[in-house]
Amino acid sequence: MIVAVDGPAGSGKGTLTKLVAEKLNLQYIDTGAMYRCIALKMLEDGIGLEDTEKIKEILDNVKIDLDGTKVILNGRDVSKEIRTVEVSNFTSPVSTIDFIRTKMVELQRGLAKEKDVIMEGRDIGTVVFPDADIKIYLDATAEERAKRRVKQNEENGISSNYEQILKDIIERDTRDMSRPNSPLRKAEDAVVVDTTDAECEVNAQKIIDVIKSKM
Repeated sequence: MIVAVDGPAGSGKGTLTKLVAEKLNLQYIDTGAMYRCIALKMLEDGIGLEDTEKIKEILDNVKIDLDGTKVILNGRDVSKEIRTVEVSNFTSPVSTIDFIRTKMVELQRGLAKEKDVIMEGRDIGTVVFPDADIKIYLDATAEERAKRRVKQNEENGISSNYEQILKDIIERDTRDMSRPNSPLRKAEDAVVVDTTDAECEVNAQKIIDVIKSKM
């Protein structure tokens, strides 16, 4: 079984899909972390968006393992490094590059073979798995998503400014929704779950109810 969960940054995809995965014994796959890994590697190696050959070399040799909540890049745990503001800001333009998306989709489809998975991202129900058994689209106001990101950064010891985070989220929404390749959009057959006002457990139960009703 494949459960596809899409939505903009800060809508609760990571927290909620992990929680639902635990409750329903599904394999959790964070596709955004995979793009973050590429962005991190490019930043560390000083590779720009225009360095096509060097990016392709990274893709040819990259090994990304998702071990529960851990993200392993080429044998190194980068779970915290990929959540920094710098990597977050760089990931959006990185994810618009066609050949990077093609490679990531290939890897994502491979991860879901012979497993019951809940996979979250921005194009899971529209591109990666258009025939997913269950499709869910999470959403929340930009203001609420900015508050969550500030709180998340504080918990990870990262200094951040609410107004700047809000500006970044709005700009990222625009980039994600307007990119020509695999833009962020709700699949026609997706169930929308608004996470703005309810607590985490309540939102998780909403998703579980959708999954059970579809099953």
